[in-house]
Amino acid sequence: MRHAHTVAQVRAAEEASPDLASGVLMQRAARGLAHAVIDLLGGAYGRRVVLLVGSGDNGGDALYAGAYLARRGALVDAWLLSERAHPGGLAALRAAGGRTVASAARADVVVDGIVGIGGRPGLRREAVAACRALGVRVGADEHARPLVVSVDLPSGLDADTGRVEGSHVMADLTVTFGTEKVAHLVDPAAAACGTVHLVDIGLDLPAAAVEALQQADVATLLPVPEGADHKYTRGVVGVRAGSATYPGAARLCVAGAASGLVGMVRFRAVDGDEDTARRVVAARPEVVTNAGRVQAWVVGSGGGDRAADALAEAVGDGVPVVVDADALAAVDGPLAVPAVLTPHAGELAQLLGMERAEVEADQLSAVRRAADRFGAVVLLKGRRTLVAEPAGRVRVNTTGTPWLATAGAGDVLAGLIGSLLAAGLDPFDAASVGCWLHGAAATAASAGGPLTASAVADALSAAVRRVLPTP
Repeated sequence: MRHAHTVAQVRAAEEASPDLASGVLMQRAARGLAHAVIDLLGGAYGRRVVLLVGSGDNGGDALYAGAYLARRGALVDAWLLSERAHPGGLAALRAAGGRTVASAARADVVVDGIVGIGGRPGLRREAVAACRALGVRVGADEHARPLVVSVDLPSGLDADTGRVEGSHVMADLTVTFGTEKVAHLVDPAAAACGTVHLVDIGLDLPAAAVEALQQADVATLLPVPEGADHKYTRGVVGVRAGSATYPGAARLCVAGAASGLVGMVRFRAVDGDEDTARRVVAARPEVVTNAGRVQAWVVGSGGGDRAADALAEAVGDGVPVVVDADALAAVDGPLAVPAVLTPHAGELAQLLGMERAEVEADQLSAVRRAADRFGAVVLLKGRRTLVAEPAGRVRVNTTGTPWLATAGAGDVLAGLIGSLLAAGLDPFDAASVGCWLHGAAATAASAGGPLTASAVADALSAAVRRVLPTP
């Protein structure tokens, strides 16, 4: 599990550490930072390194790391952006042969130690000028020249929220210490962090504010049949999706549900269209269309105007429900059953009475607000999909590929989550595991190129097999 903590949690852990007063924590951080720079450059000797140094402890980390790099043959210049640069780090850099400069024009790598995790969002004018003089991006649309390594967090970001306000550094690599911060995982801030490298400095941390499943976590949570199981004990998922207008949505949603994680899939077109049902069975002959009990429903994908009626009928069965696409418009408060809502940013904006741009700018706050308001697990789809439960716990999904932004992919995801619900996972785990598998299947199916939703569905079973331990 990847864990992301708030600044307050990190500060409390640092203050409780017996190594804080002696400077051991900073030395551990600096060594880890220096090694990460060396790995990125493929060596230190003869490389030109420019440190952009502010007044905080992360400026000290940058200076001590610069001293380490200078001792290994790098040409290290420190551009001091504050008169209050860390004195110990500055002395160490000079003793190792590094220099302080008032400007710089060229570097193989720029180490961003301008503002630490406790800084305010946005950069001051002189910091922006220094970044631009070196070719460091301070906006997503600019072209970068040198590699940029940020210390703990790209300067100018808000560590605790994932929001982006004002100018900020765009990093190729962010080296953080003790634990990841919320901004490392949550967009839009996460997109500015590049690759995140965690250096363990020995902090004793509390439960995380945000977490991200890893393959081992998914393997532990996946429902695996035992010797005495049969198709009914493994779970039956019902799918009420598609219509005469949108028959493809039905096939894709069923394909996600019929990935092998449950014993049976029952299907019913939202508008009762028999032709849609015939097409679904032709594509997936194992799917049944007769009435019967289910352990979970998936409702809404391609449902059109009848999705609200289908949702009411599904909720009346008293089993957990995945609410997707057209059915989301019928949700105006907590449902009478456990639920997973699966909006994209536009749909979540409509649910909350906000503008889409507001949701996209503050995704973590929006998804938590929705989970609390609707008393359900809410899954906000995006580059870094967020899954929130009413109590406030949040998971971020880090699997997937940009090629997954394709029509029908959400229908597949809804069906997959429904199958995990029917197999016995609680809504939070079902949504989290479903997102992870969906992204992993997409990455494998894409192989770095274009992708369709059907290809994602076809790759799900193989994605599950890769997660399960070898018998």
